[in-house]
Amino acid sequence: MVTIADVARHAGVATSTVSYVLSGKRTISPDTRERVQRSVRALGYRPNASARALASQRSNVLALVMPLRTGMHVPVMMQFASAVVTTARRFDHDVLLLTADEGPAGLERVAQSSLVDALVVMDVELHDERVPILRELPLPSVLIGYPEDSDGLTCIDLDFVGAGAACVDHLADLGHRSLALLGTPSAVYERQTGFAQRTLTGFTEAAARRGVLGVETPCEHTFDAVLHTVEQLLAEHPDITGLVVQNEPIIGPLLDVLRRLGRRVPEDMSLVAICADDVAERQVPQLSSVTIPAERIGEQAVEALIAKLAAAPAAEAAPDLTLLPPALTARGSSGPQDSRTTA
Repeated sequence: MVTIADVARHAGVATSTVSYVLSGKRTISPDTRERVQRSVRALGYRPNASARALASQRSNVLALVMPLRTGMHVPVMMQFASAVVTTARRFDHDVLLLTADEGPAGLERVAQSSLVDALVVMDVELHDERVPILRELPLPSVLIGYPEDSDGLTCIDLDFVGAGAACVDHLADLGHRSLALLGTPSAVYERQTGFAQRTLTGFTEAAARRGVLGVETPCEHTFDAVLHTVEQLLAEHPDITGLVVQNEPIIGPLLDVLRRLGRRVPEDMSLVAICADDVAERQVPQLSSVTIPAERIGEQAVEALIAKLAAAPAAEAAPDLTLLPPALTARGSSGPQDSRTTA
């Protein structure tokens, strides 16, 4: 491993001179600085992470606050986490993953520990109790999701209102007049988690705009819960021919339940899901879906944080709220409404 002493010998200067060039703490003549930098490049020297952190008074660690709460689907959350970690490494930062649901106290604890330089916060609720403390903390932060009051915060998310509306419009364009939203588990709605509430808003508003029936129901993750929910839904609304699904774990069980109930997809029942593309593509039939761009969102969240840490002009100009437009891909699970009754 190349050391700072190796660089000093190669450049013909004192070790302290190399240190000053790398840290910028003292003025060094342009010729000497260039000689040291040539030696750094020639030898492939990389500053020790601990020494670099001491020099900059930073830890080069980002905290990813990802509370694992009831009703959340961990594989989806981990897609975001993977994107955050991968992008952070591009900027020579590590990630501290915080999964305990500690609320504002957890944020204060981490900030006071000096373990991290900045925060990425997930699972954001409409009236999130962490928001006031995020505005006060000395650490920069970016939220994946956004609260109802996002003033003074940097937030990045999929436009879930638009996603819910896109699903309704797709089915309405195919002639479906009675639709249902099979949503997240009830605990997610009870917490008023932003993505679930906004999808419901988009679904409801689009159904009213298109003049179609739009009913919604939460659904738990077990097969029995899916069976009971669908049976009750069709008993109360036998004319439903289109389902919008925002609940990735129930997709497989839902297709099994529909087959058990004699509902063919898409001949008798069309499905559109809000989920990852790989989940939609491995179903039979493949699902029409609005993709969740976890990789893109995680990448943009970290890039915004790094810009803030660098006090770059881009950080000052960054919008408070960035919403990625929904992209719906039509596949085999949605088709024109069958003219015959399905009841």
